[in-house]
Amino acid sequence: SDAIRAILYSDRYRLAHGAPVHIGDPASIGISDLMKPDFGDEPVVDEGDIPVFWACGVTPQMAIRNVLPDLAITHEPGLMLVTDVLAEAAEFSLQTKTA
Repeated sequence: SDAIRAILYSDRYRLAHGAPVHIGDPASIGISDLMKPDFGDEPVVDEGDIPVFWACGVTPQMAIRNVLPDLAITHEPGLMLVTDVLAEAAEFSLQTKTA
């Protein structure tokens, strides 16, 4: 399925979003209404789709709002870090550190 291919591909890039943090029932991770996200636009969901959830830079924003630390560094949705490190180099770097 598309979900399995997305998981296998994204898991290779752990310095980016990496593999999903959850697959399946949104309620089991505290999402009461998938069609009313806390951030971003309403998802497009077709019949038979399997919900797949990735962590991202927006995820910690709720924790930051609740903790109110003196300093927190994050990003603006849609404005990501641009670097000259190639994805393949980052993937290799992770493999050598965990091997």
